[in-house]
Amino acid sequence: MKFLIINGPNLNLLGSREPDIYGTGTYETLCRRVQDYAAAHGWEADCFQSNHEGVIIDTIQQAAGVYDGIVINPAAYTHYSYAIYDALRAVDVPAVEVHLSNIRQREPFRQISVTAPACRGQIVGHGFDGYLEALVLLAEGL
Repeated sequence: MKFLIINGPNLNLLGSREPDIYGTGTYETLCRRVQDYAAAHGWEADCFQSNHEGVIIDTIQQAAGVYDGIVINPAAYTHYSYAIYDALRAVDVPAVEVHLSNIRQREPFRQISVTAPACRGQIVGHGFDGYLEALVLLAEGL
């Protein structure tokens, strides 16, 4: 199985951006951990990060026929990007949304996800482990 891991705005700053909320692990550490976990299960995982909505949409569209599943952390786009929602719905690739922090216990605007309904599941508040859990869900066919 081959998975695409999509990370949205500011996740490239993991480790230095609000470590009390997002932890001290870096983006590079996250990607290495996901890829090592995937390899240990005989899967592949490609990590991608962008601060630009259109680039994320292009990447989702290009996933069709290439990947068996998408793990997506839309970051701030979670709360208002109907364009990412539409892109996830438009491709025949199952997706799971993940968030490092528990968005349900954050500011009111962060508690809303307009992208989650386009996904087969959502994992929040499990830190880097949430990405690994999403891989398992996708591999098991949810």
